[in-house]
Amino acid sequence: MTQQAEDGRRAPLNRERVLRAAIALADDGGIQSLSMRKLAQELGVVPMALYKHVPNKEQLLDGMVDTIVARIDLPASGSGWKDGIRGRVLSARRVLLRHRWAAQVIESRTGPTPAVLEYLDSMIGTFRDGGFSVDLTHHAMHAMGSRLLGFSQELFDDSGNDVADGGAEALAAGAAMAARYPRIAELAAGATHDAASVVGSRRCDDQFEFEFALDLILDGLERLHRRGWTSAGSSGAEPVPKPGP
Repeated sequence: MTQQAEDGRRAPLNRERVLRAAIALADDGGIQSLSMRKLAQELGVVPMALYKHVPNKEQLLDGMVDTIVARIDLPASGSGWKDGIRGRVLSARRVLLRHRWAAQVIESRTGPTPAVLEYLDSMIGTFRDGGFSVDLTHHAMHAMGSRLLGFSQELFDDSGNDVADGGAEALAAGAAMAARYPRIAELAAGATHDAASVVGSRRCDDQFEFEFALDLILDGLERLHRRGWTSAGSSGAEPVPKPGP
């Protein structure tokens, strides 16, 4: 019997214990390995005992997301909006690096969970308390996107495509690709990645690249804020002429 199962027998089952055990299982074997049956076995109970605390698998995943998001650090006292946003985003990323399945589960939710809503509300509040208009805050949240929660979407997943790890056939295929797409090959050859800092399987989302893009966005938002930017005055559209008499 596992230590988790022994603990489950010693203490009454509750929602917090169920979620902690589910997170531990996902950390060990990936989210695909998690099932209600396996979770019950880990806790030393029958599967039906879980449903009192998490009625179904989807609500289990929602609860896991909320537990993870609740671990994101609060903003430092007295920090400005820029440091506050940056600090929380990087804290969110550290949390996701400890739970590499979490980004996939967050993306899979059909709507934001209560803890995610509370977190987003707090981030909006940081922008607004920093003097941002509702208009600029709205566009800032769009610009930040999933980066607010510590991960970003890449153009494609390039994991498993390391030519150096392949044989002669892979090397030949890589040479053919380089000949056909020389600029992509040039960029790939000059890029360096830190596998230890990757969230999920996207190798290009390493810590440096994440912070590079985050700082670009925050610096840009700072410039717009100082200019008093509004979306109404930035569409670039030609004014519509008024009809004649």
